[in-house]
Amino acid sequence: MIKKLLIIFLFSCSLYVTGQTREKAFLFNEKLGNGINYGNIFEAPTETEWGNPWQANYPKIVADLGFDHVRIPIRWEPAARSASTAPYTINPEFLARIKMVVDANLQQGLKVIINMHHHEALFDNPEGQKARFLAQWKQIAAYFKGYPENLVFEILNEPHGNLTAAKWNQFLVAALAEIRTDNPDRFVMIGTADWGGLGGLSQLSIPNDPNLILTIHYYNPFRFTHQGAEWVTDSQGWLGTEWLDSEDERATVERDFAPLLLLSKEKNIPVHIGEFGAYSKADLASRSRWTTYLSRYFEQNKWSSAYWEFSAGFGIYEPKTGTTNQTLVNALLHNPMPDPQQFNSTALYTSNFSQSKDGWELYVQGSGNGSTAVAGNALQVTINNGSSESWHVQLVKNNIKLVKGKRYRLSFKMKAETNRQFSAYAGKSVSPWSAYSDVISTELTGTMTSYATTFVMAENDNAARLVFDLGKNAADVTVSDILLEELTPQSLAISTEKPGMNMPYPNPARDQLNYNNLSLFKQVLFYDIQGKLISSQELMGGQNRIDISGLPKGLYVLRFTGENARGSLKYLIQ
Repeated sequence: MIKKLLIIFLFSCSLYVTGQTREKAFLFNEKLGNGINYGNIFEAPTETEWGNPWQANYPKIVADLGFDHVRIPIRWEPAARSASTAPYTINPEFLARIKMVVDANLQQGLKVIINMHHHEALFDNPEGQKARFLAQWKQIAAYFKGYPENLVFEILNEPHGNLTAAKWNQFLVAALAEIRTDNPDRFVMIGTADWGGLGGLSQLSIPNDPNLILTIHYYNPFRFTHQGAEWVTDSQGWLGTEWLDSEDERATVERDFAPLLLLSKEKNIPVHIGEFGAYSKADLASRSRWTTYLSRYFEQNKWSSAYWEFSAGFGIYEPKTGTTNQTLVNALLHNPMPDPQQFNSTALYTSNFSQSKDGWELYVQGSGNGSTAVAGNALQVTINNGSSESWHVQLVKNNIKLVKGKRYRLSFKMKAETNRQFSAYAGKSVSPWSAYSDVISTELTGTMTSYATTFVMAENDNAARLVFDLGKNAADVTVSDILLEELTPQSLAISTEKPGMNMPYPNPARDQLNYNNLSLFKQVLFYDIQGKLISSQELMGGQNRIDISGLPKGLYVLRFTGENARGSLKYLIQ
């Protein structure tokens, strides 16, 4: 009994000490706050190759906008920047260039993160490039060793390829040791394998170091954030994908981040979202909604974050014209958290497993093998062999009619016998078997959990299918409450009662609205005529103008919040 009590006491003390030593990292991470990436600049093969060279006025612009830090992605690998043979010397001129950029941002009061980005040789041949990787960090750490704590090191961007999770756990420890030789107390960021996303969390081993910050990248839903991206296969077909800030979309985000919240608490490590952003081919209203929600969500969790990025395809600034996308800036820094968009729904298919399999088929390929059975108004899938691909065991419902231009929601509940991966989506029943919806792809647990995805059809399909990919794992699953609904936005009821003051003018308006007594209100919300929230602005005391220059042309409904707000007004922006 005495031995058991002693073990428990020592374990508790260990947690207490770890908590105390990481307290400084948590406090610093809060100060990092909201940041932005200097993307497509120094991680390009040369600074000018991607048409977006760094400019001396950038730090002041970023600081004046209200950001707290910048992240500088840097490709150290090219021959002009570092030698590929021992002692792997980094070009002094390139180091001096990076130093100049770091100094310029620090002088503006910005905190700075520098990393190692796009080290393709390392991803292809980790063991062969390990010595070079470590030698590079040894040089970088020595070069910046006298810098204040406002300079942060990030060991490696998005480890992937042959740099597996197991290897990455070893490499990050070795790199951290090189850094600590000259920078014993500097804050250092570590990311996950498998492209730096949430999927690599479970395989990450966090070193016992008091000054670590965990960094994660997030671009979900990918079909929205990367629609029309020239470097992504099939992304042209995703054009027009909206993000409407519905309760389901928010629930998906929260479900995605649940493992990160848990790990941060269990491992007592602060979190930095090093990249998140939506490409410019997405509609600005959706980008604003997505960015607003994520920015406020990160702040609520006391996570720092860096938007991708400043001056290129995802950016908030156009170098050629010197203009800023104020709608995105507001989303990142100013917009309050709005209420989620509400929808009316009509059920098109509701599963009924009380007496039958309700038309669901189990298809197997390769060495896949399994069977289905009904139990307790749920469908149980027994998997004897998961084979080598996720689609080698598929649970499918065929002959689903989907109509171009209509919005749908697919939802269900699911659990697994033991933890395992799965994917679910609505998609084609013929080649190329592509998905119409975002693919729900995450880890199932032994707890029955709800999942949902919302999508708009880009074409008519009278014989679409609902699909669960269950291969590559033999853990049995149970699914129930499968529901396909058609969604229509709730129309915004427009009050005929005027607010108790003069009305905003002019109407129609172009770049701004004037209002004599805005100080009586806290916020103005802009809806389109279908009731979608397009933008929002906080109203400061003494303000009498509303900036509408970032809003697309169209008819809007304005709602004011605050004790004196009593109605809604229609306005035309042209």
